[in-house]
Amino acid sequence: MKVIKVISKRIEEEISDAKTYATLAMEYKTDYPELSQTLYNISVQEMDHMKLLHNAVATIISNYRAKEGEPPADMMAVYDYLHKEQMEKALEAKMVQAMYKES
Repeated sequence: MKVIKVISKRIEEEISDAKTYATLAMEYKTDYPELSQTLYNISVQEMDHMKLLHNAVATIISNYRAKEGEPPADMMAVYDYLHKEQMEKALEAKMVQAMYKES
């Protein structure tokens, strides 16, 4: 399904942005604490966007299963691969966010 490919790309962008904002928050924490907190807050919001999109894709797959049966194996293989990659990258973003909170 093309929609999964399109939304997966958006998920990747949300994760990347979350990590970027968290990294910037760390960089500016000492010199610009208010800006730093704003950047951290945006990072958290980006992760919330990622979760919303992930849940939407999971719902699409669930609805497909309910109506059509099991999705094509090749589609699920691609989805599983992308999902694993996204979760690893999301963990990296969350680790930077945690470093910000701990510093």
